[in-house]
Formats: sequence, C-alpha cells, structure tokens
Amino acid sequence: MKTASLLLAPIVAVLAKPVPRYTVARDAVAFTNQLWTRAEVGTYNASLPNVTVFATGGTIAGSASSSSDTTGYTAGVVGVEALFAAVPAVYNVSNPTGIQISNVGSEEITQQILLNLTRQIQAELESPYCQGVVVTHGTDTLEETAMFLDLTIRSEKPVVIVGAMRPATAISADGPENLLAAVTLAVSDKGKGRGTMIVLNDRIANGYYTTKTNANTLDTFKSYEQGFLGYFVDIKPVFYYPPALPLGKPYFEIASDVTSLPDVEVIYGHEDLNPKIAAAAVQLGAKGLVLAGMGAGGWTNAGQAVIDELTANNGTAVVFSRRTMDGFVEAHSTPGQYGGGWLNPQKARVVLQLGLSAGYPDAALRTLFESINP
Repeated sequence: MKTASLLLAPIVAVLAKPVPRYTVARDAVAFTNQLWTRAEVGTYNASLPNVTVFATGGTIAGSASSSSDTTGYTAGVVGVEALFAAVPAVYNVSNPTGIQISNVGSEEITQQILLNLTRQIQAELESPYCQGVVVTHGTDTLEETAMFLDLTIRSEKPVVIVGAMRPATAISADGPENLLAAVTLAVSDKGKGRGTMIVLNDRIANGYYTTKTNANTLDTFKSYEQGFLGYFVDIKPVFYYPPALPLGKPYFEIASDVTSLPDVEVIYGHEDLNPKIAAAAVQLGAKGLVLAGMGAGGWTNAGQAVIDELTANNGTAVVFSRRTMDGFVEAHSTPGQYGGGWLNPQKARVVLQLGLSAGYPDAALRTLFESINP
C-alpha cells in the first residue's frame, strides 16, 4: 500500500515552481503493495487549493448507446481522467488529483473497496497538502458508502460524495455540474467540520441521514425529517446552519489488520413472512441481522420467536428497523436485540457491521444504538 510520504514526495520537491497534476489509476482488487501509475494531465497552480477525487464508478461514469438513454446504460465505464476532461472548470477552483479506486456500478461495491477507500481518504486528509476529498459513486448504494465514511473518517476537512442520475453520455447529464459543485465544496472552508456530505442536484445533504428516495428523478437524495444542510448558488456552497454533527454519532477506527467486515443481512418484513428466513441467513454465515420491519419495526409473532431463539442461543445481534421511508423504532430490552431509532435498514446495517467488527459485546451494542438515537 502506498504511504503518505510517497504521495507527498512529488509535491514537496517542487513547491517553488509549477508541478505536474496527476491522475492516478489503481486496481481495486489487486491493490496491495503496488505503486500507482501516474499520468501527467495538467499543471499545478500554487494559488489554488488541492483536492483528491476518488473515483469508484457508477452512473456518473456511465455510458449509453444513445444520448437520450437515461436508464439502459452501463455504469462504471468512464475513467476519472475523462470525468475531469468533461468539467474543465474544476481546474479554475482546484488542483485535482484523481485516484481510480474501482469502476463499477454501486451495487458491486465490496467490503474490500470500502476498507481501501476509507484508509486512502484518511491518509489523504492527514496530508497538509490536501484541502478536501471527493468520492464519485453510483447512486444506488451511495448512502451506504456515505454512512460508512462518515463513521470511519476522522477529520475536519470536507469529505464529499457525489453521483449522477444520468450517464455521462446523456444529452442532459447531471454528472459534470454535480462534480464541479462537489469539488468546490470540498475545497471550501464552509465545508469543514460537517462530516461526510452528499452533493447532487444543487443540494448539500448530510451523509448520516440522507437516503435515495426515487429510482429515476434528479432530486432523489433527501432526508425528509432532518432536511438539507445547504444548496448551491452559481455552483458556490451556501449553508443554512453552522457546522454540526448528528447527536451521538460514533467513530470507528479501521485497524490496519482488518480485511473484512462481519456479514450482516437485511430481512424485509411483509404479511405472512417466512419466519425461517432469519435462521437461514444465520446458518449461511450472518453474524447480525437488520429487520426492515412493518410500521415502527413490527415483526410477526412466529418471526419474533425465531429472532428470540437466535439472540438467546446463537448470539446473533438483531437490529429492528422499518421499511417505511421515515420513522423511529424504539429500543428493545431483550439481550441481543436493539432498536434502530431513526436509521433506515441499510444505514443500521453499516452501524451493526462496524460495531461487530470492533468486537462490541451486547452491552456496548445497546449503548451504541441507544446513544445514536436519543
């Protein structure tokens, strides 16, 4: 894995004169111990802040056979260099460095990609030469990666995750303006101390609560109860409030020897559900379960009997969440069972994965979920 000193060496050596700006390519699968390949794509402007853009793929890097196609396209085709080329204005506001972590649809984001991503971002943010970070990402699971980064990165510098609802080849692609807005926010002092933020459609959203609400429309990312943090005017960030973080938001340090996360499965609640599905998930290796319950986390009597057995006899950790767009699920008093509070199932899953990875026993998991949902 490349060290911070190697990253900084080309910059430190030539601070007194213009230096090459680099785009960095990297294989997300075979990333261990190999140096990145660098290709010069521009010149360094000492009067501008530096931003590192981590590209993972998604619709923002997607391609379709027709400029009118906004659904039948292939995600993760365009590389980070092409993303910069489509938005030359990024060079007017920053010195961008691109790192191609992966180039896949967001449904293909793996634990290994996430672990690699958060470690590389943390290393970049610890450099005095980096003012902020942007992550380009597919929108289908963008909120999960945003949550993961928000809980595993410790820095006052801005971390902005950005995507697009239309592929790069669309006649009205939203990716270029979204990327420019994200880069502008990432190098702005206004973005400091706000945790991981999501930028799409002229809106600035909190990565902790925000979710994708529509499969197709541009204004899909919202947090109905908590609201937006701000918006863009002439692609300049404007905030409604001073920097603040969600109450009780935890932090998890990813140890250097962590190569995977515990398996946590989400089970969707519905009428006449099969109660054995939960047990089957555990038999297949799940260490934890998140239940997308009915209403405020409701589960059937037969299903609850299975959950009680799993927590009592198997030590399975179970979080009750809700399948509705919003709402609060209260704490559970049964050992091994927890209320997801305001968190939707996919975000509760991230929290439970990190808690289990940290080795939290029942009491610590209970404190975790109760403190983040006061």
